[in-house]
Amino acid sequence: MPVPSAAELQEYAARRNRLMQAIGPDGVAIIPSSREVIRNRDVHYKFRQDSDFWYLTGFNEPDAVAVLAPGRKEGAFLLFVRERNKEREIWDGRRAGPEGAVSDYGADQAYTAAELEAMLPQLLTGRAKVHYTLGEHPAWDTRITACVREIREVSRRGPSAPTEFVSLDTTLHELRLLKSEAELKLLRRACEISAQAHVRAMRATRPGGWEWQVAAEIHHEFEKHGMEPGYGSIVGGGDNACILHYKENEMQLRGGDLLLIDAGGEYRGYTADITRTFPVSGKYSGAQKEVYEVVLAAQLAAIAELRPGNSSARPHEVATRVLTEGLVALGLLHGDPQELIDSGRHRQFYMHGTGHWLGMDVHDVGLYKVNGTPRPFAAGMVMTVEPGLYIAPDTSGVDPRFLGIGIRIEDDVLVGAQGPEVLTGGAPKRVAEVEALMAG
Repeated sequence: MPVPSAAELQEYAARRNRLMQAIGPDGVAIIPSSREVIRNRDVHYKFRQDSDFWYLTGFNEPDAVAVLAPGRKEGAFLLFVRERNKEREIWDGRRAGPEGAVSDYGADQAYTAAELEAMLPQLLTGRAKVHYTLGEHPAWDTRITACVREIREVSRRGPSAPTEFVSLDTTLHELRLLKSEAELKLLRRACEISAQAHVRAMRATRPGGWEWQVAAEIHHEFEKHGMEPGYGSIVGGGDNACILHYKENEMQLRGGDLLLIDAGGEYRGYTADITRTFPVSGKYSGAQKEVYEVVLAAQLAAIAELRPGNSSARPHEVATRVLTEGLVALGLLHGDPQELIDSGRHRQFYMHGTGHWLGMDVHDVGLYKVNGTPRPFAAGMVMTVEPGLYIAPDTSGVDPRFLGIGIRIEDDVLVGAQGPEVLTGGAPKRVAEVEALMAG
C-alpha cells in the first residue's frame, strides 16, 4: 500500500476527530493492529490490516497500536510501530518506523511498539474510561488491564485511575456504518471491477470446464486492477449451488447445470460482494428460468425498500413474501403464503437473511437493531440484497425438474438521499441479458 495522500490523511484525521468527540475528554481509545499469522512453518498468510485500525490510521503494517487521547497537550494521536531494522527490511520489506509514522501518516507522536507498555500508565492516568474492545487481542488485554489495576493501587496518592472499560464497537462501529464520499469512491471502484470479474466469468464458462478455472478468471480480473478477493470465492456448479458456503471449487461443469458465483474484490480496504447464477450452457432451462424469475422479482422488490427512514428489516420481509408466493405458484409449497412464513415453512428453501452491511468488512460492522427495534435506514449506509432459493437434490415431495436448482442474486446497494443506488449493476442479471452475454 502506498503512503496516504494529503486528502487521505485529512480523511483519516476527520475520522479520528469524530471518534474522539464521541468518547469525550475523559476517555482514551486504544486500537491494536492485526498481527502476522503463520500459514505453514515460516511462511505467513498474506497480511490484512485490522479494519478498525486501518479506518482510523491508514497504516498498513502489523504489530502496531494507535492511541487516541483527546486533549493531550503533546498531541492526541499516537502511533506505536515496529522499529526500523535494516536487516529485517531486506528480507520482509520497508517499515515506516516512528519517523515515518509522523511524517507519512500524521501521528502527533510515534514510538516503537516496545515502548507502549512503559508509556501506558501516563496515557491512562486521569482518564475515566478506556475505550478498548476486550477479547480481540488477548496479549494486549492482559497488559492493559494489568496497567489499570496498577494505577488503581496507587491512585489514592495521585490522579485517578480509569473506572470503566467501554467496548470500542459501541462508538467506532456506528461511525463506520455511515460511509463518507471518500469511502464510497473506493467502494464504487471495488464494485465496478468485481462486476467486470463476473462478466469475465460468464464469458469464460463452458461445459467441461472446472469450477476452479472460472474462479481463476475472476481472480485474474481482481489482480489486473490491483485488487484481491475480499473473501473466499464461491463457484458452485449444479448441486453445489445449494451449499450456501461452498468452498471447494473443484467440480467439472456440466451442460444443463447452473453455476452460482459469489465473489467480490477488495480495493484499498473496501470490498464488493456480488452473486450471480447463470447457465453453464448459456441458456436457462424452463424450470431454472421459473425459479430464477421468482428470485429476481424478490431482489428487485427488496432493493426498492432501501430508502432513508424505512426499517432496515423491510428488505427481508418483502423478499420473503415474494419468494414464498413464488414457491406456492411453482407448487413447491402449498398453503397461504403468510401462514407459511409465520410457521417458518419457507425456510426449507430460503434459510438465510436478505442482506448485511457492507464496507471494509464483507459483513460490515453496525447494529441492525437499536433498543430492540430494527434501525431505520439513513443515507450513507450500504447493504447487500441477496435473496435466493435452494432446492436440494434430495428434497422429497417436489417436482423432480426443480431438484438441484440453487439460485442467489446479490447486489451491493447504497442508501442514497433520493433512494437506492445499485453499485454493482455492471454485472447483468436479467435472463435475456445473461443469455445474450454468454452467446456473444
